[in-house]
Amino acid sequence: MTIFNNFMKIYYIVKPRKRNDALVFLAKRTFSHGTYDYDLAVIGGGSGGLACAKEAVNQGARVAVLDYVTPSPQGTKWGLGGTCVNVGCIPKKLMHQAAILGESIHESVAYGWEVPSLDQIKINWSALTQAVQNHIKSVNWVTRVDLRDKKIEYINGLGEFKDKHTIVATLKNGSKKELTAKNIVIAVGGRPHYPDIPGALEYCITSDDVFSLGHPPGKTLVVGAGYIGLECAGFLNSLGYPTTVLIRSVPLRGFDQQMASMVTNEMEEKGVKLFHKCVPLSVEKLESGQLKARWVNNETKEQAEDVFDTVLIATGRYALTKNLHLEAAGVLFIGER
Repeated sequence: MTIFNNFMKIYYIVKPRKRNDALVFLAKRTFSHGTYDYDLAVIGGGSGGLACAKEAVNQGARVAVLDYVTPSPQGTKWGLGGTCVNVGCIPKKLMHQAAILGESIHESVAYGWEVPSLDQIKINWSALTQAVQNHIKSVNWVTRVDLRDKKIEYINGLGEFKDKHTIVATLKNGSKKELTAKNIVIAVGGRPHYPDIPGALEYCITSDDVFSLGHPPGKTLVVGAGYIGLECAGFLNSLGYPTTVLIRSVPLRGFDQQMASMVTNEMEEKGVKLFHKCVPLSVEKLESGQLKARWVNNETKEQAEDVFDTVLIATGRYALTKNLHLEAAGVLFIGER
């Protein structure tokens, strides 16, 4: 670093106006194209991985991005861009906006608007999900084009480590592609956690599924009261689907509880049913196609059940690091905590 610092001091004296260019140039020289296929490989095509890849290219690196979405237990899959673009922030905000528009129609009557047959106003779920998915696909396409323009190689494969500089990618057709990189960034994100109860994996959906659900959710049970659970419960209820929420401990754990109480009070005023200190026991599919859910109150030990059209699990998320074979890269994997 001493040689580097002295060089930069001399350079600034000789050409003070070009110090930024010099820094970029020197940074570029830290990458080597000789020994490895890439200077940087990024496992994960979400916001974090893509931002890292683009910045590395700006510094002169040769970069590859690996991204693959394992279908959810209900078979849902999506494109490049990660959770936020496909099954998180963006579709949630679109459905939230649809819910607000619906509420505004009803509220406009108090401001003089003449709206015939308020009881006939309802959402077309198929049209809503189609509009949401069209927007998501447009973002997927722009992201692909951006990678191509920046000459970042996109590999639609599930990556795992062979050693600390080698990745094996399993492609959609089952074939394997091996590549090497001087540096590797893990940006795999996470997926929804399912409770270990009968029927959860077989019959329940998560936030991975709701934004492209092929049928109206109808009467819905949301298991979990973190921000994902309450956001989903909020827009589903406002779209006209009766919603119940099971809360294991406190709503919005980790947030200011005075604010959390304001949120849940507002939701109850809007018609959302909240059951506190309750955890699910099982989900059973009836001959009618509906789902019978059973739960227990952890304090009173009383059990209850009800029939729903949809059960949405929102009990947290886990990191997708387990299947990376991190031990092959010399990384100690300690599992979930």
